[in-house]
Amino acid sequence: MTTFQDIFRSSFLENITSVSLFDMTVALVLAFLLGLFIFFIYKRTFAGVLYSSGFGVTLVALTMITTLVILAVTSNVVLSLGMVGALSIVRFRAAIKEPLDIAFLFWSIAVGIVLAAGLLPLAVFGSALIGGMLLVFANKKPSAGPYIVVLRCADAASEQNARQYLQGQVRRSRIKSKTARPGAVELDIEVRLKNDDTDFINTLAAQPGVESAVLVSYSGEYMG
Repeated sequence: MTTFQDIFRSSFLENITSVSLFDMTVALVLAFLLGLFIFFIYKRTFAGVLYSSGFGVTLVALTMITTLVILAVTSNVVLSLGMVGALSIVRFRAAIKEPLDIAFLFWSIAVGIVLAAGLLPLAVFGSALIGGMLLVFANKKPSAGPYIVVLRCADAASEQNARQYLQGQVRRSRIKSKTARPGAVELDIEVRLKNDDTDFINTLAAQPGVESAVLVSYSGEYMG
């Protein structure tokens, strides 16, 4: 008659040696180091509004957790089936604010999978190649970034004069939005500066009929 002790001994104690201590140590240490490398690349290439150090730490933890899970899955077929069922009910609802963050999440998961599969050179070489590519392309900024001029005028005549002056001071301008109401006209104009000199906005604000002129840099999507 099979007792609980027999079941415990046959299922649990055999799994202890299914993955060697040396393999676990090498995989987890490399996962930590490559996770730090991914964190470093994320920090160097971040171009959003608010930097989150917590997301960077998540990348390191995600690399190690994925390695841990895949090591367990590859060591036991029955455990792998249970793991798939358990992970299938997990729902992640955190909003991804930057499209590039998705690439970093998949990068961390992929490194963890590759390390647990024993393909250590592929994980190291692939991470170095991906990190170099991101450093080259993600940090590449356009030569002349777009700006938004928020212009508030008293009437149509002052608006026309202000727009003519603005067109002569910038390389290119385009109206993004216009709001008109009695006694006031407000425009949002996308401009490309000729150089880094922004003194023209002071002269624009002093034009007759111009109530205010604000120059704002933005990094949103725009048509070139």
